[in-house]
Parts: sequence; structure tokens; C-alpha cells
Amino acid sequence: MADKIKKLLAKLSKQERNLVKLLILRITMDDTLGLNISRLKGHKNLFRVKKNRIRIIYSKNNKDIQIVRIDLRNEKTYKDL
Repeated sequence: MADKIKKLLAKLSKQERNLVKLLILRITMDDTLGLNISRLKGHKNLFRVKKNRIRIIYSKNNKDIQIVRIDLRNEKTYKDL
């Protein structure tokens, strides 16, 4: 999983990488006010943050937050979750 994230981050511009870092920081600090967050259908604890073409999918169990996937929006973004 970490290799896929590293590959994606290498493809992004510096501005987009900084945006991803900021979004992850806000998710982990539970500072989600103003973020476009939705629960994924069919999943009780999976959420996605949408910002421009970037999608961050994460799971949340009580206060435990785990990043599941960081991806650019395409037809395969939500497959295999």
C-alpha cells in the first residue's frame, strides 16, 4: 500500500502534495469542518475526502483513523475496498 501512495505522490505537483499532507493532518486531528467528506455506501466505517481531483479514503473506528487509499479520481478509485 505504501508503494502505491509513494507512486501517486510522485505524480502530483508540489502544490497537490502539500494539499494531501494538509488534508491528512486535518483528518487525523479530526478537524473536518469545511471538508467534503462522505461515508462510502455499503461500508460502516469508511469515509472519503474529496478535494479537486484528489480522493483520500480512510476508516474511522472511535478515535482510531487509518488512511486506506490516496488516489486521483478515476473509475477505479472506489473499487476493491
